[in-house]
Amino acid sequence: MTETDNAPELDPTPPQGEKTSGLRQAVDFGGLLAFGLAFLVLRLRGMSGDEALVNATWALVAGSAVAVVVGLVVEKRLALMPLLVGGFALVFGLLTLLTGDGLWVKIKITALNGGLAVALLGGYLLHKQPLKALLGTVIPINDRAWRTLTLRYGLYFLAVAIVNEAVRSEALVAMVTPRIGLGHLDPADVWVSFRGVLWIVSSVFGLSQLPLIMGNLTSADKPVDPMAPAGPDTAP
Repeated sequence: MTETDNAPELDPTPPQGEKTSGLRQAVDFGGLLAFGLAFLVLRLRGMSGDEALVNATWALVAGSAVAVVVGLVVEKRLALMPLLVGGFALVFGLLTLLTGDGLWVKIKITALNGGLAVALLGGYLLHKQPLKALLGTVIPINDRAWRTLTLRYGLYFLAVAIVNEAVRSEALVAMVTPRIGLGHLDPADVWVSFRGVLWIVSSVFGLSQLPLIMGNLTSADKPVDPMAPAGPDTAP
């Protein structure tokens, strides 16, 4: 969920709203899936984890570019959240390709989610509603619900940033995996697996906010986009 106090309000018909949400989710998942499959194929061909991660980033960059274009064409504007997610993915993906260092694509999750956490939690403490400004579509709920969602998503993004820092740490992975019976796993394999799990967790977290949304609607005339809250971690 996300859009700032003065963001323009969209009022599409419900069918169009559902199509927009479905297409956006399909594009986001498609980019992540292409990245995961490319990494898997390269690993099966014998490429090292770090090298496969860098080469698979081509799929990530392409998926991010497509997501930004689709958002612009379908929604007829550059909504802030998809633009942020796609922009970060493109910048950090290109840095990964140019430097040949997979660290950049890993740090992207920390940078984006950490930045969003600071913005949302800071806005919450200042009694603002920054979450409204990040949404591609407006959800018609009351201010109390917006405040609750701002806090929940701020804490969620903060948790994602912290966990990502732990999972991307090669030293921590090397220390923990043998102790839990997984042997010495390639850190790149662990991180890419984490990306897949994160997509599922993000979707479940977004759906878990539906009771709050449905219980605080202020208008029955506007569509509710239940997947709009999906965090940046769901995009490529």
